[in-house]
Amino acid sequence: MPPYQPSSDWQYEIPTTGSKRLPPAARYVESLTHQGYGFEAAIADLVDNSIDAGARSVVISFLRDEDRLVSLLVVDDGQGMNDETLDTAMTVGGRQEYGDKALGHFGAGLKAASLSHADSLTVISRTKRSPSTGRRWLTARAQADFTCDIVDPGYCQDLVDRYDGLIEWHGTIVRWDKVRAFDTVTAGQADRYLNDAIEKLETHLGLHLHRFLADDTFHVDIVVEDVTTKEELDHRGVEPIDPFGYRLPGRAGYPRVYTAPVEGVGEVALTAHIWPPKSPLVSFRGIGPLAERQGFYIYRNDRLVQAGGWNSTRSPEGHLALARIAIDLPAEANDVFSLTVKKDGVTVTPAFARGLEQATDAAGHTFGEYVQEAQATYREAAKRASEPQRKAVIPAGKGLDPRLKRTLRDELPELEGEDPVTFRWDSLPSDVFFELDREEREIKLNKEYRQAFTGGRRGGLNDAPVLKSMLYLMVNEIFQKERVRAVHTDNVALWNSVLVTAARCELAR
Repeated sequence: MPPYQPSSDWQYEIPTTGSKRLPPAARYVESLTHQGYGFEAAIADLVDNSIDAGARSVVISFLRDEDRLVSLLVVDDGQGMNDETLDTAMTVGGRQEYGDKALGHFGAGLKAASLSHADSLTVISRTKRSPSTGRRWLTARAQADFTCDIVDPGYCQDLVDRYDGLIEWHGTIVRWDKVRAFDTVTAGQADRYLNDAIEKLETHLGLHLHRFLADDTFHVDIVVEDVTTKEELDHRGVEPIDPFGYRLPGRAGYPRVYTAPVEGVGEVALTAHIWPPKSPLVSFRGIGPLAERQGFYIYRNDRLVQAGGWNSTRSPEGHLALARIAIDLPAEANDVFSLTVKKDGVTVTPAFARGLEQATDAAGHTFGEYVQEAQATYREAAKRASEPQRKAVIPAGKGLDPRLKRTLRDELPELEGEDPVTFRWDSLPSDVFFELDREEREIKLNKEYRQAFTGGRRGGLNDAPVLKSMLYLMVNEIFQKERVRAVHTDNVALWNSVLVTAARCELAR
């Protein structure tokens, strides 16, 4: 470059005199712990990595030692990593190539998501052609000098063997230790914390990964595991929550596909839906405040990266509660749509708003007309006589199949702030089929009669769904009462007598 010559004219090119390398300071790792990742979003980022690795099964395991939560694992059966690729994955700012359909985007998710919640991140992996290998980041050491530990190969294989039912020839384990949220759980509150945390995680993953979970070949399970005995204390399969999963639309003629000409991108398809008014479905009411869930649902490679919001094209309002629009981001990189690092939102330029103003469907209907019809559908429903309201129930907890709990939440309003009703098989007198522990919110079932409901198969945590669902509906009101009346006691005695006889008849057959 020629030497700098002073000039009164504006310099369009900045003159330079050379260059020097300025690597990040070790304290850069500290910034990763303050990315603002929510707990559910952080776990979702790890599951994204599993999907990119071709995993068909992912297990999120909370490890528990009596009343203490000690670790969290995300285990998958993906293609795994060897030493070289694991080093890249664990390098802050490591260069990684992503395919066109990959969910990974910036290459920071594993580190930023994990270190936002845990002071120790360990990744252990194996491929078909390479042995188990592992690396560990300790936040304190990483902040000092970027030192990453190499995990003992023997331990790597031991941990892989612990999950040999999932990891056979290849897979990856992400382990969080010193999880900061776990340290806040006070004595006696582990059950409450876990139930709340797992419920939120189920909803977040079910919503943001619903297109993947709708495929029967892909599964995500959440378990609570006794760290010593390896016994599963809880096991829930994550079910898809489709934000467009209504049975009938709220207005005839929908959904409609509008095409918006967006400068810098081209034609963008907008699939506009109008939900049926007053829907009780979890996919409508159970994913957050309705004011926040109206608007655009934006997908990148089938992964939901924004669940509602109008992206500054209009303000949320009550009359638009039924309006939801699905958008799949263009595969090509562009300057109009920008994904946030945490994959929890999309920023857009004014070009998108201008495109919306010109959007029409095949029949010439405008996007503005859709907005008006969504508002009208809401107003018309508000004028109609109120529909019969079902009585609210205490929510269902451990011991019921997740699909059954989802249906119960769809069909029945739940009392807020209440501990759930759980089920457990226990030793009871032969003339007693079930007992109610009102203080613990627990229905104890006589394990003497368990075989009558398992078809000779080995019982599991969520077995006998028909029996449990009927008992849940029968006794829910009793758990809600401050004082049990004589009629309730008599009903329990009646039900016990009938069920004991029925179970004995079934066993005799």
